[in-house]
Amino acid sequence: MSRRRKPDASVAVIDIGSNSVRLVVYQSMARSLVTLFNEKTLCGLGREVQSTGLLAADAVDKALTSLRRFRALIKVMKVGRVHAIATAACRDASNGPEFIANAERICGVDIEILSGPREAKLSALGVISGVHKPDGIVGDLGGGSLELIDVRGSRVRTGVTLPLGSLALQDASQKSPKRAERIVQTALADVGPLKAGRGRTFYAVGGTWRALARIHILQSDYPLHVMHGYSIPATEALSFARRLRRLAMANTLANIDSVAEARRPLLVYAALVLEYVIRVAQPATIVFSTFGVREGLLYEQLPAAERAKDGLICAAGNLNELLSRSALHANELIGWTDRFVRVAKLSETADDRRLRRAACLLSDIGWRAHPDYRGQQTLNLIINGNFGDVTHQGRAFLALAVYYRYAGFGEENEPPPQARAMVTPAMDQRARLLGAAFRVAHLISAARPGVLPATHFSKKDRKLTLVFEHRMVDLVADRVGSRFKQLARLVGCSGNIVRR
Repeated sequence: MSRRRKPDASVAVIDIGSNSVRLVVYQSMARSLVTLFNEKTLCGLGREVQSTGLLAADAVDKALTSLRRFRALIKVMKVGRVHAIATAACRDASNGPEFIANAERICGVDIEILSGPREAKLSALGVISGVHKPDGIVGDLGGGSLELIDVRGSRVRTGVTLPLGSLALQDASQKSPKRAERIVQTALADVGPLKAGRGRTFYAVGGTWRALARIHILQSDYPLHVMHGYSIPATEALSFARRLRRLAMANTLANIDSVAEARRPLLVYAALVLEYVIRVAQPATIVFSTFGVREGLLYEQLPAAERAKDGLICAAGNLNELLSRSALHANELIGWTDRFVRVAKLSETADDRRLRRAACLLSDIGWRAHPDYRGQQTLNLIINGNFGDVTHQGRAFLALAVYYRYAGFGEENEPPPQARAMVTPAMDQRARLLGAAFRVAHLISAARPGVLPATHFSKKDRKLTLVFEHRMVDLVADRVGSRFKQLARLVGCSGNIVRR
């Protein structure tokens, strides 16, 4: 079966926000979205809406120019379906309808002007699509508004919208941080969704909050520069937001070059809103999400059965289909390791099992690299992968398991210490065990389907046995035996191979 996508399978979202105008093109409508193209222009449509009631003329010109380019790109890329949405600035400005009419003529599609509750719901659905079993309050901070909504698993409550976007606050306060603080304090004092946030997670969505996360990552020397899933204890985030506000106002903020110049003046307002959200909601953790309204819009349109799928497993399956030698073999490897875990009587939580199965799907994606660098290159590909539904710790575990599959366990082949530092010793040990299992399985089968189902495990006392059916006995060799003995030792057993 061909892996080439149909030319009409792709889908694009044109997102006309209060600060940025963006085009994102995805390979297809799927549980795990694959991005083909992503471009934004910081237009600042909403920078004067609070004070004048109008979209600024120069911002309108800049936005329409960007939309012309986006439409040309959509034609060049032969995108199958196009969705267009607009948010707070366009719904609040008196000249919003005129701008939308011009934008629709350029784009050639209808533009949905999202209401506040609708925008909150789509933000929540975006988080559901990109975070495994979320439980907390989603806060989407744009240029014009802040949407807040409670999410538990796949259940979403009614959200609220507040005029606390970074541009809106800058405008309403006349660029006075002290005046802005009074506005935020009053607006957030009695907000329903925040009351339910105590001890839970606050999911921060929006580009300016991601800019805060980027600065925090750099200042704390965090080893992984991936925004999605980046997590900070709320007490630490509160201290950081307060410190950032002071430094930003004094123009002494370190790592400011990591933030787009047009977004830098907004950092103080984003930090201010985050500070008061934490004060009022008292969450346990802040998690930054790159999944938001756009992803929620597409997730909403998927059939229920597709929405119910595990996003991590789908993402790993995509990479398996694209890069491994046999997609079917990876699925057989899941069954093979299922049997190994059961026979070896290994303790495994539901999340452990989920990560193990994802690792099986990823276990052969590095085979095209030079043998000396397969471990390192595959580790980088997985740990920095553009997918969701996994924590940073989970990313590191998956990357280590596949690293050990390629690099082995010699002292000269130890993985980067930054990756190991992200997991617990117990997780590192599980990754080693899984890597050892992969080394046996791939050596036996050469990553071809039909082989692993002809091998079976048995265990008696402290002796673990791998049984080969008669039709596969010629695959047994000394190297297979030594690798299986290594695997058995990791579960406290001696290893033995039997030909049936």
